[in-house]
Amino acid sequence: MTEKRKDYITWDEYFMGVAKLSAMRSKDPNTQVGACIVSDDNKILSMGYNGFPIGCSDDEFPWAREAEEPLDIKYLYSTHSELNAILNYRGGSLEGAKLYVTLFPCNECAKAIIQCGIKELVYEDDKYEKTTSVIASKRMLKAAGVKVTRYESSGREIRMGL
Repeated sequence: MTEKRKDYITWDEYFMGVAKLSAMRSKDPNTQVGACIVSDDNKILSMGYNGFPIGCSDDEFPWAREAEEPLDIKYLYSTHSELNAILNYRGGSLEGAKLYVTLFPCNECAKAIIQCGIKELVYEDDKYEKTTSVIASKRMLKAAGVKVTRYESSGREIRMGL
């Protein structure tokens, strides 16, 4: 009898991999973020990446981080990956779900995460940890009882393709 494979990826590797793949859809020239929402029985419920709302052309709206004219800055128009994943879900309640995201959520996304009932957050990068937005996000997530865990990579290289 042949034994099963032992080098398969973990659930965390799988779902963070889906979040990373989703991030690759972002057209943002500076920061690409992906998110994957999962049920408590390890079923993917929704995915998202940062970008503009449906109907807002990637070619007509600005991608700049800074500009003299405030209306020429991407932040007024872009939707973060976490919010996109929440809004993309069509199945009813996200109560008790787990969110995998490549970058720690801002305070606005934390509000949406809490309000829709997501109970666990797994993030990879926290490069904005000292910003007021992320500090406020962590404060709200903690107060709401959302379990927050930093993704720990196994260090193994995961490649796609044959």
